[in-house]
Amino acid sequence: MHLLFTYGTLRQSEVQRAVFGVDIAGEADAAVGHRLGEVVIEDPHVVEISGSAIHPALIPDDSPGAEVEGIVLTLTADQLAQADDYEVDAYHRVEILLRSGRSAWVYTLG
Repeated sequence: MHLLFTYGTLRQSEVQRAVFGVDIAGEADAAVGHRLGEVVIEDPHVVEISGSAIHPALIPDDSPGAEVEGIVLTLTADQLAQADDYEVDAYHRVEILLRSGRSAWVYTLG
């Protein structure tokens, strides 16, 4: 199993159903040392699934108190691959430490 921290569209039930085929319950957590930015999505399939051409983007930030709230999904290897397919090339997947002390994958700007 793989932990994936999501702070954007993968928290939405309709996106989860389109990407994974099911809703996946998540646990609240936060990415410390980060802030939110935005990225313009040009992939029409991703825009159709998410309902928006503007998606949030996780950006490192060493300001005191910088953190981004989100949820942690527990995914199978196949589901993680499906998430990789959904995310556009502007993002890349890295592992970070969360407020809870857990380590999880997350998509950040590449």
